[in-house]
Amino acid sequence: QVHVVESGGGLVQAGGSLRLSCAASEPTWGTYAMGWFRQPPGKEREFVGAISRSAGNLYYVDSVKGRFTVSRDYANTAYLQMNSLKPEDTAVYYCAVDPWGSAFSAPNFEFSWGQGTQVTVSS
Repeated sequence: QVHVVESGGGLVQAGGSLRLSCAASEPTWGTYAMGWFRQPPGKEREFVGAISRSAGNLYYVDSVKGRFTVSRDYANTAYLQMNSLKPEDTAVYYCAVDPWGSAFSAPNFEFSWGQGTQVTVSS
């Protein structure tokens, strides 16, 4: 499996912005889809957004459309730009790397996961 490391989490006030990064241990452009899930306190992990192997397709959960953007570089890194953050965006954010390559909206057993990064939005 691919080793995945997230970074960029932190504490931000409502209305602010953060950018998360997800670095894979090998090149992912053209091969792996990459995306983000989050787990709010006391809740199940939920899908946030994903991008296909060559960035041709993007999926987002409705609650972040227009505020969050998933992107990726030509090497091994994906990003989650989060704008207009709300307290309900508070969660541990996880990056997932999918060898199937198509943008996804649900996890599967072949995902490689990062360890997660905490995002806290204060009101």
